Amino acid sequence: MPSFGAGPGLCLAADGQRYWLLPDSGAAPFEVVRDASASPLWRVAHDTSRTAAVRRMSSGEAQNVHVRVLVVEDHVALANRIGEGLRDAGFAVDVVYDGAAALESTASTDYDVVVLDRDLPAVHGDRVCRQLVRDGSSSRILMLTAAADVEDRVDGLELGADDYLGKPFAFGELIARIRALGRRGPGSPAVVQRGDLVVDRARHRASRAGVPLTLTRKEFGVLECLVAADGAAVSAEELLEHVWDAYADPFSNTVAVTVGRLRRKLGDPPLVETVTGVGYRL
Repeated sequence: MPSFGAGPGLCLAADGQRYWLLPDSGAAPFEVVRDASASPLWRVAHDTSRTAAVRRMSSGEAQNVHVRVLVVEDHVALANRIGEGLRDAGFAVDVVYDGAAALESTASTDYDVVVLDRDLPAVHGDRVCRQLVRDGSSSRILMLTAAADVEDRVDGLELGADDYLGKPFAFGELIARIRALGRRGPGSPAVVQRGDLVVDRARHRASRAGVPLTLTRKEFGVLECLVAADGAAVSAEELLEHVWDAYADPFSNTVAVTVGRLRRKLGDPPLVETVTGVGYRL
């Protein structure tokens, strides 16, 4: 079976009816096989260190948490591995396994990027793409599929997809493409200044009065949301939706704790205001 890619990353290869995840690092590949106990379920075989392998592939520091991603892939094991790798790279990620669940998720959540397989059960990926475009969704669509001929890519892009990546793929390239899609959007300049606060969205850096700020990815995500609101109040629920993923507890004080840490790091005079009964404002 050939090896794909040369840099740090992950590749998917097909060998007959088998699928393999291939770390470019030279580590042993592990096989994604259909579980005989339940036909829709896929499991990973011969994989004693898959989590470590995925983390090695996640390409540097996790600084992308402000980008909310939905992964739609019917091969459950592959979908979960992609989700894990993207979370380790700092993205907020939800994973679903068919087209109907994708439409349900996108109807209730504003995703920045949807990573969409084409050959999906329940509702085909092409129909999902058409529906999102027809509904005027702001989500950027990245088709990730084994149908990678030129004609397939042209068809996918003409359906309304913003980008197209064929399988096998290098995981580092997937991360780079999601980052690029997440940076797109009208009214979203790369560098934003509010008084003596400067936020560089592209490089994930912030400074105040010329002094660099050391922020965690959650703190930076909260700061970016507040800056993007341009003086409007942002509720805790909105921050939870955009900076955390579906596994975050909506009844916890996670947002308040993160905002408190951010306030201390921003220093005096205070920049983040609490709007009683509404949320937070910069």
